[in-house]
Amino acid sequence: MSLKRLIIAVLVAVTISITHAAAQEKNELAGMVGRTFISNQSIKGATFFNHDVRFGNGLTFEGNYARHILDGDVFGVSLEVPVVVNWDEDLNTGANLIPESFRSFFVTPAARLNLFPHTGLSPWVSIGGGYGHFSESSTLVFGGPNPGKNGSSTGVFQAGLGLDVRIRSRFSLRVEARDFWSGEPQLNVDTGKTRQHNIFVAGGIVVHF
Repeated sequence: MSLKRLIIAVLVAVTISITHAAAQEKNELAGMVGRTFISNQSIKGATFFNHDVRFGNGLTFEGNYARHILDGDVFGVSLEVPVVVNWDEDLNTGANLIPESFRSFFVTPAARLNLFPHTGLSPWVSIGGGYGHFSESSTLVFGGPNPGKNGSSTGVFQAGLGLDVRIRSRFSLRVEARDFWSGEPQLNVDTGKTRQHNIFVAGGIVVHF
């Protein structure tokens, strides 16, 4: 075999190998960092100044595993498991009634629909549901022991949207917003609500394999 034919054969073999490897990329691992936003809630019957429960914008982390189950040129469907942890959600109000903070943990298996999954830009939507847990601080907002419950669990509905930007064959950048509609943490006050929206906005990286 001549050198020219050998080079052509090697190039063809490499191209086939790369194409085959890309076709086998059915799994994803994503790591995200962002903030969680929760709307203020008014305390019913409160007469003191600053009678709203105010939530900080807690630093939040997400790990996400996904498996592609339908892979087309126009759209693709994946099953994903986002695991989202808000390490420290600060609280504030005008009286020493509520915990100073809480942590939250959400696990919500979901289905995700990507448009144009093999292009450089792929927008997506996600819908799912699962489990959530709040760990309330043992200290009240202005000091002293918290007389309320220090731990509560809830069912969670999740809806999200985002954009994946392919930067290398096996790597993408991702920006996303997810709404985790959950029960409320133990706040020790009556806000007239039983559920709340935990809006998680984040960016991070996705590894395809």
